Amino acid sequence: MSDGPTPLERFINGILPENPVYRQLLGLCPTLAVTNSMKAALTMSGAVLFVLFCANVLVSLIRSLLKPHLRILVFTLTIATFVTIADKFIAAFMWPMSKELGPYIPLIIVNCAIISRCEICASKQNTRTAAMDAVGQALGFTLALASIATVREILGNGSWLGFSVLPDAWPNWVLMVLPPGAFLTLGFLMAAVNWLTMSQKTKSANEP
Repeated sequence: MSDGPTPLERFINGILPENPVYRQLLGLCPTLAVTNSMKAALTMSGAVLFVLFCANVLVSLIRSLLKPHLRILVFTLTIATFVTIADKFIAAFMWPMSKELGPYIPLIIVNCAIISRCEICASKQNTRTAAMDAVGQALGFTLALASIATVREILGNGSWLGFSVLPDAWPNWVLMVLPPGAFLTLGFLMAAVNWLTMSQKTKSANEP
């Protein structure tokens, strides 16, 4: 019986309390680079879900064989294997999206959000807990990318998922689909998440 959070706790924590983007500030490279459109953000989120789930489950299955001085090497090789599968799949079946995402799918190999879950959870807890942790963290990552992409695409192009949602008279804010727009949106949304979290803690502390 392993110590540590239960599978349900791991799942819930990954969505908001330990959100990889808004709470841990991990995986910021793809967060800033691919959130200028909702389709790109969802494709990246799907690839991260696949890689994180497979890597967490495999590392958990072999955790009793891991040597302390080799664990980072094993994590990297495991993640690289599944990233290659995801990259080739997207290139084969979603070629335009593969061109749009460019090097950011292969760069999942060095995504700290995935390596950290292998180290924190998968290498120490059972397979069920590792799988639930991966799904929770991936959903949290998807929530972060989708929220940023929604703001940027609507304000920058007047559309969402490629469909026009604002009137033609809307003056598209080109800044929002450029790198500065990614930083601004991430900053404002992160401040909102922190404000909501602090408000809930204050409310709970004041309750009799």
